[in-house]
Amino acid sequence: MTAGTLFEKLWDQHRIADLPGGETLIHIDRHLLYEITSPQAFDGLQQAGRRVGNPELTFGTTDHLVSTRRNRGDETVEGGALLIRAFRSSTRAHGIRHFDVQDAQQGIAHVIAPELGIVLPGMTVVCGDSHTGTVGALGAWAWGIGTSAVEQVLATQTLAVRKPKTMRIVVDGELGTGVTPKDLILYLIGEIGTAGATGYALELAGRAISAMQMEGRFTLCNMGVEAGARTTFIAPDDIAFNYIRGREYAPQGEAFDRAVSAWRMLSTDDDAVFDREIRLDAGAAAPQITWGTSPEQVMAIDAIVPDPSRFAQVEQRSAAERALSYMGLQAGASLLGLKVDAVFIGSCTNSRLSDLVAAAEIVRGHKVADHVRALVVPGSMTVKRQAEAHGLHRVFLDAGFEWREPGCSMCAAVNDDFVPPGARCVSTSNRNFEGRQGPRARTHLGSPATAAAAAIAGVITDARRTGGRS
Repeated sequence: MTAGTLFEKLWDQHRIADLPGGETLIHIDRHLLYEITSPQAFDGLQQAGRRVGNPELTFGTTDHLVSTRRNRGDETVEGGALLIRAFRSSTRAHGIRHFDVQDAQQGIAHVIAPELGIVLPGMTVVCGDSHTGTVGALGAWAWGIGTSAVEQVLATQTLAVRKPKTMRIVVDGELGTGVTPKDLILYLIGEIGTAGATGYALELAGRAISAMQMEGRFTLCNMGVEAGARTTFIAPDDIAFNYIRGREYAPQGEAFDRAVSAWRMLSTDDDAVFDREIRLDAGAAAPQITWGTSPEQVMAIDAIVPDPSRFAQVEQRSAAERALSYMGLQAGASLLGLKVDAVFIGSCTNSRLSDLVAAAEIVRGHKVADHVRALVVPGSMTVKRQAEAHGLHRVFLDAGFEWREPGCSMCAAVNDDFVPPGARCVSTSNRNFEGRQGPRARTHLGSPATAAAAAIAGVITDARRTGGRS
């Protein structure tokens, strides 16, 4: 293996041929599908008279359009059932493993892929969803693609890619008390902006990263795309290897030991040079909350809303003014004590067991404020069973939360979970764009602890001052 960055090594391992125009043909190890961006690609295959080239490398799940209500079926939003059924028919016809609505392993694509061992270190992974980089936490090169590219991968198991530049963010130090991986990635985006990593393959490294458990790493890589990164990843280590061990689709026994020996080679060399490198101190991050309509419009939860006039660039000032108008906020105000109408704990960012444990620690022994609708949506059926085995569902239900079935839910509001117009939601998801959680919905991104504390208090509050009861 040649010397260089981890990304350069992954590129060399998967490069098939250089193409005219500056692109390179790359082999794809795993292709993840879901019901919105896949039916059109299957239609294209059918019209061309082609079959899926490698169905054994392709996995599907129904996660976006599906309802998270109990006893759910295919019916959800208008037109949703048609797409769900078309996806089911196509996966059956092509022999693709599909984690369908009633499957015991169904869940959000970016949750179940690592959870089941479908994605492993060193793999190339694509999906028609922008948050595919989540699984880069295992040392995979993973990125989101469009529908036309989905069809190409289905047919050929390859993709034409233009090589990105390389970037590394080194995060040293330790996270402070009450500061979570979600707070760290929001802080990072606030520091470099949503275009800070545009055009780069982003590697996260440093003592704060290596000390983090896998579920926190998934949260970091999930939101790398919100900083503009084409792909985000972390070099695999013993924490990653132990996470993978014994999972259904992972190598077993001696094959696993051989795989680990190979995976240990997946790291950036000491003398490697990046096109851009940034160093941050984890200790500088406080619990974060977004105030605007972009993940970069974020601040410490006990700070004050910034004055647009303080932004140096005209575009930033204009964006801040528009965001404050949309969010119904005033510059110089504190968000603490601001009334909230909804709380959403879930999404591919924060719906794993550790996220639910963190929220339950805040919720235990308390009640959701009377005016708040609060949802907890596990990221997969496996997470739901684990949480119920720990009694977490009872904690949430006793407090007045809705305990839902797995799915994307209120993150993107393309199903029947959404925030009403004008309502304010504290959400553990990844995007706070205008209308993201529903037309004219107002979204504040935060950690599971921050969201849980807001549900109980009925207002935005600092979870460090709330505490939980054991």
